[in-house]
Amino acid sequence: MSVDTTKRFDRIIAILIQLQASKKITAKVLAERFQVSLRTIYRDIRTLESCGVPVVGEAGLGYSIMEGYRLPPIMFTKEEAISFLAAQKLMQKFTDKSLGEHYATAMLKIKAILRGKEKDWLAILDTQVIITSVKPLFHEGSPDALEVLFESIAEGKQVFMKYRSLRTDIPTERMIEPVGIYHENNNWYVLGFCHSRLDYRQFRTDRMLLVKRSQKRFSRTHGSLKAYRNQQHLRHTTRVRILVDRKIAPHIAEGKFRYGFESEKSKGNYVEMTFQSPDIENAFPRWYMMFGDYAEILEPAQLRHRVLELSRNIHDKLSQ
Repeated sequence: MSVDTTKRFDRIIAILIQLQASKKITAKVLAERFQVSLRTIYRDIRTLESCGVPVVGEAGLGYSIMEGYRLPPIMFTKEEAISFLAAQKLMQKFTDKSLGEHYATAMLKIKAILRGKEKDWLAILDTQVIITSVKPLFHEGSPDALEVLFESIAEGKQVFMKYRSLRTDIPTERMIEPVGIYHENNNWYVLGFCHSRLDYRQFRTDRMLLVKRSQKRFSRTHGSLKAYRNQQHLRHTTRVRILVDRKIAPHIAEGKFRYGFESEKSKGNYVEMTFQSPDIENAFPRWYMMFGDYAEILEPAQLRHRVLELSRNIHDKLSQ
């Protein structure tokens, strides 16, 4: 069997699995995923049909497999089995208790169809891989927060929430329509429409004291999470430019993305970094002070004044 024939066989099997896993998928998406032409995808689909796979094509909507058709049990490679183990460890530490338990149950089913060698691999690695989280991601009162929020998004139903913001110790009760969930800077966030504020708001899961399902449907149609996040990043930001000593730049490379980093360019022994910062009153200046003796603020002047103010406050406290 030639290399090209083997590649085509592997691709057709992968397309079959993709069709099995998706409700509908277009030829364009398949072509982009497998980096082949649309003509090649059409030919592969015809091959599947000739082999008796009931592929249904709808103009403008894509391909799907007729309801009721199922693949025989799938065998996993050892690399895929290891990826499941890594995912399980992450699920146990970085999602809520409820989802972690569901994933553990799913892993038992996966292990049940693994071959003996792959099972041995997992058994060895299971006790030799440890993942620890820096801080609790979920409040004790909301152990199934992520599960409830995922269901809410999928079913289009509102959730009731008791939430404690940074500005006050008194929790507020809210009904929200979750749009999407994302993990950033070691925290889980929910972006949703808040009926109390009549606007889209961002909520951190570790500040959710209680999250409950409701039967109320969404009151509106929401866009994608990516679109809303892009809008948030564009609103209420200030352009910041700083000049950083080249020796220090690598040490702040990871942290800079938390503060609106946009671009950088080399300037001799320095690196000029540009940001769109949503907070030059507290977050950005306090971060800047960590390496400020190796840097210079080019703009805005407001940021320089704020850093000076914070420096004087520190000086005064140390001088007491």
